[in-house]
Amino acid sequence: MISSSDAAPVSSTGGRHRKVQPVNRAVRRTLVAAVLTPVAGAVMAGQSAFAADQPAASKESVSRLDSTDQKLVDDLDARSQDKNIGATFSGVVLDAESDEVIWGHDAKTALMPASNTKLATATGALTLLGPDHKFTTKVVYGDGTLTLVGGGDRTLTTADLTELAKSAAAGLKNAGLGTVKVRIDDSLFAAPTLAEGWNSSYYDDQIAPVRALVVDGKLVQDTAIDAGNVFAAQLAEQGIGVTGDVTRGQAASTDFPVAEHRSAELSVIVKQMLKTSDNDIAETLLRATGLASGRAATYEGGTAAVRDVLTGWYGISVSNFEIHDGSGLSRSNRITAQTVAEILDLTTDPRHTKLKSISEGLPVAGEAGSTLGPEWGRFDTANSECAVGKVSGKTGTLTGATALSGLTQGKDGRWKIFSFIENNSTADGAAIKDSLDGLAATVNGCWA
Repeated sequence: MISSSDAAPVSSTGGRHRKVQPVNRAVRRTLVAAVLTPVAGAVMAGQSAFAADQPAASKESVSRLDSTDQKLVDDLDARSQDKNIGATFSGVVLDAESDEVIWGHDAKTALMPASNTKLATATGALTLLGPDHKFTTKVVYGDGTLTLVGGGDRTLTTADLTELAKSAAAGLKNAGLGTVKVRIDDSLFAAPTLAEGWNSSYYDDQIAPVRALVVDGKLVQDTAIDAGNVFAAQLAEQGIGVTGDVTRGQAASTDFPVAEHRSAELSVIVKQMLKTSDNDIAETLLRATGLASGRAATYEGGTAAVRDVLTGWYGISVSNFEIHDGSGLSRSNRITAQTVAEILDLTTDPRHTKLKSISEGLPVAGEAGSTLGPEWGRFDTANSECAVGKVSGKTGTLTGATALSGLTQGKDGRWKIFSFIENNSTADGAAIKDSLDGLAATVNGCWA
């Protein structure tokens, strides 16, 4: 699949998150300008676009639209009928300054969202763990054995293990020890299983079995033993003999700490996950979110935590929301375009600074190395290439499901949030993506 702190948790009000108190337009424009990023303005600030008194998005356009927005509505009405998109389609566009639902089509219809699921996963992780959270990988010693203890760092590298090995080797040599056994402890997460809606063909292609220890993001069956072998090899490079094979077992409470490595901050990891739509990072974050909520590090624990965050912290209704994993690989996931837009709207709300790395991490149209880059054939048609550098969005692709949801500054200068999700189109996958890119260019106003 190319698939300051927040306010305290609030109860759900009418199924939507609470609005901040109205601010005058000058202040609001200042907030928007203050947080624009230099690349395509991927982040903007504004009030919550789904206020409790807003109607649900529908085919009917909102009253009192100005001529620019009316043109946008007319264009989307026509272009969303594109045969490449098909009949099973959920879409919505919001004006973030006025809080108006500008346009919608079956916006409350729950569809398979593919990697747009990662937006919910990121929201849960950033809320409960915090954007400054770091994952710790440790080495401990006891009874002739060094244990490499996984802490859920999916970004751990061979270079990181080398530094751990150097520290461990120095300590062993100071203690007069030249040989050691090596084991791994990945017990932080429950043993890997397939999520509902997954099949075993995903392994070694889309994702690795989810464990608390992995090195270099490898898609191998046992990432923890693989990491242990890399660590053992680095110990040997430092002149420490390793006896026997690397084994699996839990570190004892009496084991002595030898070395540790801390990951980059969670906000940085979230950006990496979104830019490349990294499935493995998403599933790791889901388990860490489950643990942070006091639940088990499982699909069930993580998804329950995400649902509670959406409702308890932000008042987003989950009555038409169903996820079974963190990455969006599950074909049993169902989310509406309205819910995706509500989640993106949170990231632009100045009350919720914990979430700003989500909008900052969205791929930008034409950005090489991201899922909206030219290597993926995105925003390269006559209708959409005008939006290169102007649209930030999260992609989602599974067989039978394509999604694009994000932010852009419209032709009228106002920021807009959009979400487009299609299922079951029989068109070529590239043609479907081109059509969704065209809708995003329509929201931007460059394809007029």
